[in-house]
Amino acid sequence: MSERDTPRLVCLDMDRVLVDHLSTWQFVYDNLGISNDESFELYNQGLLDEWDWIKLDIALIKETRTEEDAPITDSELRGYMEGMPMMKNWKQFIQSLLDSGYHVAIVSGGLQQTARDIAAQFPSKKEWKKRWGGIDRFTAQRFGGGKDTRLHVFTNGWLLGEQFQSGEYGIGDFGRYQVQMDGKGSVVKMLQRRLGVSKENTASVGDSAGDIAMFQESGFPICFNPWDERPKKHASMVIEEKDLLPLATLIEDYFESV
Repeated sequence: MSERDTPRLVCLDMDRVLVDHLSTWQFVYDNLGISNDESFELYNQGLLDEWDWIKLDIALIKETRTEEDAPITDSELRGYMEGMPMMKNWKQFIQSLLDSGYHVAIVSGGLQQTARDIAAQFPSKKEWKKRWGGIDRFTAQRFGGGKDTRLHVFTNGWLLGEQFQSGEYGIGDFGRYQVQMDGKGSVVKMLQRRLGVSKENTASVGDSAGDIAMFQESGFPICFNPWDERPKKHASMVIEEKDLLPLATLIEDYFESV
């Protein structure tokens, strides 16, 4: 296999990396005027696992409506994600990676809808179909002309609930849970196996301790816009500037060197 044909993979965190905000979950909470401080504190004390944390947060969102109110719907919740602040040059960065022939994956504990919205900006030539690491039909139709995305998406969030007479869907009681806080490494390894990519030919970009496991499965881990000191020692490079475009050249230079 030639160097040009060697498969390469770039795994990207979303919150504070592709999205210029503390958290996509927090963005929605702020728009709803609610706080999940209580469940966050329980998690930090070890009294709540991540699966129950998501369920509590979904319940918190649903409880913004009283019995007299119409229940919150999937489309309404999507609407609260409009205007998500994005990192400088995020789109040019991803396009550059794709133009170089790399596989690109979003691996994040953030909300799936923003990740899907991002991924749908990069449609493939294939018609949409449900697949492992894919996006939903609605987002493919809305942003990608009904085409599948070229990206792979692994995130958390909410699931559809019952369908109302209006045709709208409610929010289910159980969330979507694909990515554990400290389990991103297992997602990276699954992608490597499925795509035939070695650790050496994998790069990753993250900002926090939650990305350390992803860094450990990557030949070229980049700590971008670091949340604190913890992930820095696990990275090959630390980038403090909030601009993603220069990372494309750094990643290309690394892959050319291996």
